[in-house]
Amino acid sequence: MVLVKSSSGIRGTLGGKVGNGFSPIDIIQFAAGYIFWIKKKYKNKKKFIIILGRDGRVSSDLFQQFLIITFQSLGVNIVNIGLSTTPTVGFAVINEKADGGVMLTASHNPKNWNGLKMFNSYGEFLSEKDFKKLIYIVEKKYFNFSSYKKLGKLYYKKNYIQKHIEKILSLPIIDKNIIQKAKLKIVVDGINSTGGIAVPLLLKYLGVHVIEMYCDPHGDFVHNPEPIKKNLREICKKVPYLKANLGISVDPDVDRVVFVCENGDFFGEEYTLVSIADYILENQLGPVVSTLSSSHALKDLSIKKGVSYYSTPVGEIHVVKKMKKVNAVIGGEGNGGIIYPNLRYGRDALIGIALFLTQIAKFSNIPLSKLKKRYSNYFMSKKKIRFYSHERIKILLKTIKKKYKGKKMDFSDGIKIYFKYNEWIHIRKSNTENIIRIHSESTSRKRADFLSKEIIYEIKKL
Repeated sequence: MVLVKSSSGIRGTLGGKVGNGFSPIDIIQFAAGYIFWIKKKYKNKKKFIIILGRDGRVSSDLFQQFLIITFQSLGVNIVNIGLSTTPTVGFAVINEKADGGVMLTASHNPKNWNGLKMFNSYGEFLSEKDFKKLIYIVEKKYFNFSSYKKLGKLYYKKNYIQKHIEKILSLPIIDKNIIQKAKLKIVVDGINSTGGIAVPLLLKYLGVHVIEMYCDPHGDFVHNPEPIKKNLREICKKVPYLKANLGISVDPDVDRVVFVCENGDFFGEEYTLVSIADYILENQLGPVVSTLSSSHALKDLSIKKGVSYYSTPVGEIHVVKKMKKVNAVIGGEGNGGIIYPNLRYGRDALIGIALFLTQIAKFSNIPLSKLKKRYSNYFMSKKKIRFYSHERIKILLKTIKKKYKGKKMDFSDGIKIYFKYNEWIHIRKSNTENIIRIHSESTSRKRADFLSKEIIYEIKKL
């Protein structure tokens, strides 16, 4: 059983003892702690409103009831928007002028997981400082439940995904007409979650011929839901077979998006942000931000465009914080997460899709295999290893630091080691699972794999 607590939210496997997995008791405790944190932060208010959404997981419909009961028992009003996406909840918080929001999801984790993503009144994830306060509240059980006279009320609002899409399409940088004229044919893998609702709806608004795969949001994922190459073999075969222009895949809560080329090649999750940044910078020059684990291709693009590039520790809140500080025009993560500040400071697959389709339509419907050749050609190796103690991680990082003494290193998020010829390796503890992530990049696939294997060898020696 696993329960992971980080600024990316609470998530864990279902079942087991309280505190060792994502149980009903844990849901109630974290939900109560979150409300108490909100009441302390916005203490001058008399009544509070929370947005509540859920993904398509089998357990999300059930667990939603625990959240509703907890919030109402704490005297908070709830706007339940039902089946939704994480970025839609963030948008709804802003649109309803709510005090916060909760999305019931475990993001890219498998179907035996679930979790809570929590927002502040700006429709953004909690900062590390605020998240630590929340955890302290939960540990001390500082909860004050309401009398029957002050119970919260429950409201339902439908069609919030549609409102979110309408807001995206109102942005001047999205050219709906040029996309319609391109007459695109697109295969969509909705992983049987809310991407199966949101992505086809967006594409139909854009005049796209949509071919749906796994777009029934019943939560029975047919493959590992993380949108990476090894999990998307079926759509990679289907796109060329159906002679589609491209394929689109998202994770279960629709904050990450990846594309498949017309010939069935994987466009690459790292190149989602690179290509969209290219389009943004054609229209507006300014700083770009991504994470230490993201491809060097984005930095190369920023140099080519003559703009500043910044990297941050992995995690949406770190990217957002830096984007605000440097007034970035685009940012995100190399996992397919796009943050476009003119919409909202948060990862959003739907704005990513709209920007990407505008880009290829303006290039006279350029094939994706050709588009990718515009950018630096890097190869990335992404490995992960389970860990069993924080002490072992400390020993590992100390060992690696000693082994690569003399190399340029960054210690802001685990260890990132820089080599010549744009090579690097990044070793860090995951924010979302009990694993160590090992990402390496080089202009050679063989070299990228070698760098990762060297680190794995060091781990296995411990």
